[in-house]
Amino acid sequence: METVQTALWVVILLVALALAFDFMNGFHDAANSIATVVSTGVLKPTQAVVFAAFFNFVAIFIFHLSVAATIGKGIVQPGVVDVHVVFGALVGAITWNVITWYYGIPSSSSHALIGGIVGAVIAKAGAGALVSAGILKTVAFIFVSPLLGFTLGSLMMVIVAQIFRRTRPSKVDKWFRRLQLVSASAYSLGHGGNDAQKTIGIIWLLLIATGYALPGDKAPPTWTVISCYMAIGLGTMFGGWRIVKTMGQKITKLKPVGGFCAETGGAMTLFLATALGIPVSTTHTITGAIVGVGSTQRASAVRWGVAGNIVWAWVLTIPASAFVAAISYWVSFQIF
Repeated sequence: METVQTALWVVILLVALALAFDFMNGFHDAANSIATVVSTGVLKPTQAVVFAAFFNFVAIFIFHLSVAATIGKGIVQPGVVDVHVVFGALVGAITWNVITWYYGIPSSSSHALIGGIVGAVIAKAGAGALVSAGILKTVAFIFVSPLLGFTLGSLMMVIVAQIFRRTRPSKVDKWFRRLQLVSASAYSLGHGGNDAQKTIGIIWLLLIATGYALPGDKAPPTWTVISCYMAIGLGTMFGGWRIVKTMGQKITKLKPVGGFCAETGGAMTLFLATALGIPVSTTHTITGAIVGVGSTQRASAVRWGVAGNIVWAWVLTIPASAFVAAISYWVSFQIF
């Protein structure tokens, strides 16, 4: 009886740690949802975080759990995951998130979690325990999502410029201040729909590993879905102010029309990836879209040095979080 109770408390502790990661994900990635709408002056910071958090949670009613299924069943071979792997994965991801948040670097919480899972699994059973198709699909979208965001953001900007080329700038600014509320809500929906499901997936992995869910289940328990969407919404409400300035002003100077195009391009990318069940980075996506919008004005409108530093953070995310996760996997044996 004591062993069963101990195992249950370990599961509760890890679920709490996963929800803490989800909260941090919202906190860390709040800038992705609100940076453009704040930097263009359409919403005040406090209004923006509440606005984004609301649509983060509303995403629960819109998207299927395709991304959660990829994390829960498409990254690791069945039977490999245990409480030590989950602990290592979460500690690896959280550690990298804290480091990048502290230095104001818009890295990917999503890929930090993927890296954490990979590192902990390799520490336990080697690379052969990974599902190569799921890993390759996720890694491919490290490059595809910012490129798609760049393409759609710049394409939107070109189309809008053509449509409104004879309209007074003051009138364009007035219209797009309102339209940016629509694009910001769409982006926040995409952010909640893709990112909350990653935490749902890791909790699903844990529940399957400990026998609280069956491998053949088509969906995780309802309480995991609700709690994860609530956690990411609350994290967004508290916001990641250190990163807002980087995303909203340091890469390129945005006007409401540019913010609308960047958010719309980013939202389209996130909607597509979520429908395909691919865990992508909202950071990668919106950065690509912002750079795409800036580049349609002139190449010098983009601060390429800042963008380059962000890319280096992307490259390092998976190996860095995997390294910490592998160490944390061994440390967990001393704890549990």
